[in-house]
Amino acid sequence: MTKTGRFVLLGMGILWSSTALIMLTQGCRKQEGVAPQRPKIALVMKSLANEFFKTMEEGARTHQRENAAEYALIVNGIKNEQDVNRQTEIVELMIAQGVDAIVIAPADSKALVPVCKKALDRGMAVINIDNKFDDGVLADKKIKIPFVGPDNRKGARMAGEYLAQHLHAGDKVAIIEGIPTAFNALQRKLGFEEAMNAAGMNIVARQSGRWEIAEGQKVAGSVLTENPDLKAFLCANDNMALGAHAALKAAQKSAEILVIGYDNISAAHQLLQEGAILCTIDQHADRLAVYGIEYALEVIRKGTTPSDKETPVDLITADALK
Repeated sequence: MTKTGRFVLLGMGILWSSTALIMLTQGCRKQEGVAPQRPKIALVMKSLANEFFKTMEEGARTHQRENAAEYALIVNGIKNEQDVNRQTEIVELMIAQGVDAIVIAPADSKALVPVCKKALDRGMAVINIDNKFDDGVLADKKIKIPFVGPDNRKGARMAGEYLAQHLHAGDKVAIIEGIPTAFNALQRKLGFEEAMNAAGMNIVARQSGRWEIAEGQKVAGSVLTENPDLKAFLCANDNMALGAHAALKAAQKSAEILVIGYDNISAAHQLLQEGAILCTIDQHADRLAVYGIEYALEVIRKGTTPSDKETPVDLITADALK
């Protein structure tokens, strides 16, 4: 090759290198200008047939619309609050879809821990709302999942103490509790028991209505048959309180026996105003998921796991609805 040819090739190489450098620089600048992808948050709830969780969903969707640039939201729920297997499948699906965080109201305080550990192992943030995971199972799995939610025991005690003001020491009362394997069901039962024991009431029955209206009605009817002189039903959610009221109405005893609930769903408001339900507890369903979502975003941005966060509970009576 001649000397002139070598100079030509050298010049072409410099030109190609310069062009490649310019293209690379432009590509980097273009990449720098791309907005980062919004994190995907999956909200996994219990039964969407329960008004409480419908309200929770509406609150979450409103928050996302108001913060659309901050994150994307995927909402899931199960048809039956007892369908632990289906809820596990939903979490598995969210893991497969590669969401950045899962905010979950577990149907069972123990059974959902392993699949949530799987999400953590994949680098996803997991925030527990509404129904607290079992501390023993979390310790066994060597994981920490922050709980964002109310003190259910405190809320139930508040309702029980208000009921006690309308009873006399020694009166017979019955507790219709939620699903026994749910932490919030256990805590509400304990809160009711504390209030009744402190006031000297006679707890003659403790049975599960499994969070459902029909089951609550069935349990209340059975308890009423065995205890015709009963003075009150303490129901661990408003659905079961509605069921208890239906049983009392059928027995023509709705004016004689008091009923309290928990959740402050709108379906209970008319009965509150009529005096058929004495009180309920508002744990602010519309904000519960939002609190969890905000915590999840904090974990994603800071890379740290926040501690548990207690959310408000308030006593609701007919006067509060005026």
